[in-house]
Amino acid sequence: MTQQLLNSEEIVTELDISHLTIEDDTPVDNLQSEKQQRLLVEPLYSSKALPSPFLAAANVGLFYKLKGDPVVPDAMLSLGVQCADDFSKKQNRSYFVWEFGKLPEVCVEIVSNQEGDELTLSRKSQQKGKTTVKKDLYAQIHIPYYVVFDPLKQIQGEPEMKGALLRVWLNSAGRYVELTPPQGISEVGQSVWLEEVGLGLTLWSGEFEEDVTRTWLRWCDREGQVISTGAEGREIERQGREAERQRADRLAERLRAMGIDPDGV
Repeated sequence: MTQQLLNSEEIVTELDISHLTIEDDTPVDNLQSEKQQRLLVEPLYSSKALPSPFLAAANVGLFYKLKGDPVVPDAMLSLGVQCADDFSKKQNRSYFVWEFGKLPEVCVEIVSNQEGDELTLSRKSQQKGKTTVKKDLYAQIHIPYYVVFDPLKQIQGEPEMKGALLRVWLNSAGRYVELTPPQGISEVGQSVWLEEVGLGLTLWSGEFEEDVTRTWLRWCDREGQVISTGAEGREIERQGREAERQRADRLAERLRAMGIDPDGV
């Protein structure tokens, strides 16, 4: 598989990646996309929803061949792998398939405008001579799950999202078969299960880091319950402790009413 991914006509004994640009420090995402990316990454680490090791990352280059540009999913998840210890080495700072030994299971695209080529080629891309949309490219690479979330309703045409906010595809023999229903997912609480990952994706309405309610894409369990962020998990624990304290206080009051010293029980 590695030799096929490298797409090189030469016999490779040591990979030279000095010609590859792995980071360009160009800010390209709007604020909602940036927040959404973190909401797809942080809960997986803070909640322990997946067995270790795994790698969840946002806006990192996915290099699937030695020659050519990478794809840069807004978020990706790869099971059974972890980052190398030394980030000073170039080969450890991006997702090189030949270094990790496998492809990510999930690649997510968060639509922020009509120029992203998630499902159809934009006019600008056609003018540049591009011929392959991201969906077809991920299919050719054999990424198991391809996810498109269109929170701002930017690509709602018939060949694209067709009125849906979320669509998910499963790779079958190099072609994508849609997992979501024909009408897609548009309602909060609807979810789709990713069997090979052991998690689902759902639309969730709520506040994330600010007092504004928005619709977000969240990981969920089989029952559709969202995977908590670290802050949400701590709040749930705090509420649990408070509820337990209130129960203890009520019991103590009842004991005192019965003439029993609760401290002596």
